[in-house]
Amino acid sequence: MMTTTSTTTQRQLQHLYWRAGFGPTPQQLAAGLSPQQALRQLLRDSQKFEPLGGPAMRYAEPLPTPSAEMMAAEGRPQAAMVTTPDQTARPAAGKGAGKLTPEQRKLRNRDIRSAFYAMNTGWLTRMATSEAQLREKLTFFWHGHFACRVRRPDAALQLNNTIRRLALGKFPDLLLAVSREPAMLQFLNNQQNRKLHPNENFAREVMELFTLGRGHYSETDVQEAARAFTGWGYNGQGQFVFRSTQHDDGPKTFLGRSGNLGGEDVLRIILEQPACAEFITTKLYRFLVNDVPNPVHIRPLAQAFFKSGYDISALLEQLFAADWFYAAANVGTRIKSPVELLAGIKRTLGLTLANERPLIVFQKALGQTLFEPPNVAGWPGGRAWIDSSSLLYRLQLPAVLLRNATFDVQLKQDENDLDPNLPRTARTFDQAVKTTVQLAPLQKLLAGTPAAQQPARLSEILLQTPIRPENLALVRGELHDMTTALLSLPEYQLM
Repeated sequence: MMTTTSTTTQRQLQHLYWRAGFGPTPQQLAAGLSPQQALRQLLRDSQKFEPLGGPAMRYAEPLPTPSAEMMAAEGRPQAAMVTTPDQTARPAAGKGAGKLTPEQRKLRNRDIRSAFYAMNTGWLTRMATSEAQLREKLTFFWHGHFACRVRRPDAALQLNNTIRRLALGKFPDLLLAVSREPAMLQFLNNQQNRKLHPNENFAREVMELFTLGRGHYSETDVQEAARAFTGWGYNGQGQFVFRSTQHDDGPKTFLGRSGNLGGEDVLRIILEQPACAEFITTKLYRFLVNDVPNPVHIRPLAQAFFKSGYDISALLEQLFAADWFYAAANVGTRIKSPVELLAGIKRTLGLTLANERPLIVFQKALGQTLFEPPNVAGWPGGRAWIDSSSLLYRLQLPAVLLRNATFDVQLKQDENDLDPNLPRTARTFDQAVKTTVQLAPLQKLLAGTPAAQQPARLSEILLQTPIRPENLALVRGELHDMTTALLSLPEYQLM
């Protein structure tokens, strides 16, 4: 049996690996690292940026492009042909998009859907297998913070990789880069934000959702910021473009600062507000520590974050090294999001699927599909993850994945889906899911434990909360059966 000290260390390690990544592998638990050593390893392993790959193709639905007169002024054609994987040329959206036949539109939508699904499952696999756990976890956090949904896969992937590259760097760099991403500018309508005809959507969300939160700016600040962001757009090649002829170069007053302000000035002034550091720190705290913010913990973190020039890695290191991070009130108290649940099972068990399409179905059934946030505010999280139907699917999932059982679900109509109006039959999934799991590493962790004590020992490895005696009595049989039983408990939903 493990000593009290070793049990405490293992519990702390598991807590760190779940919050700073997507759960521990058995190999990590067997490595014998202290939590301090594990944190340093996580930081080292996440230093290198590797972009997420995607289908190497031009997609059949470009972002809405500038007006015809703008395009003509830049010497670009108003319509183009794109080449899809089957090498057939189809009209891009734009001038030729309205001439698509029903069959061409069907093929175009298939291409878009296939590309998004490949990006989705590719990222989920990376979450489960990458050594750069902290970079992927923070990319996942910023993916919800800078929530964006567009129909062009390469634009969505470009935004995702921009976030991944800067996820652990300085927040000002991340904020500026995301604000210039074509996907974000299109999603928040800044392509329509022009001199004399300002569109306030982008400016408002930058302050309300990305940096300050409500109560730290006025409606006048929104209006003035929108004027500052006029002319920020993108071209047909997916590159940021500043159009000076569309920019309002008149004097503006924003958060008490006056001048001929541009978009970069607005972002700089926002970052000069201590409220911005507190807003970001609080949101990270809720994601990594506890759904209920603790001002006593957050205030010194936010102050240090502000003084560091918004150094994200330094903030994370300070947070994960704090004694209170490992307090009982913060361990096993957060509900795993659907993506965290799926990535965690894949990571712990080395699970692979013969066909990865069910991973999309699982995400849709549980309420969180990568690259498809419900709105600009992202996913609500917390208790919102659990309702009567989603909890049932969550508890069924381990048996589906470990016993090749049939997953039977009828997905809801979803206006955010790539296929929002599918008929009932197309939304019904009732197939067996074929998987492979690697249980040998778990078996090694149990090697020195007597058979009668293995259920309890395995529960300590797989669960972040103590198992109830009545549930422990249900955990019996071979390792495969014990693992399935433990992952099917309500306790496994917590991390």
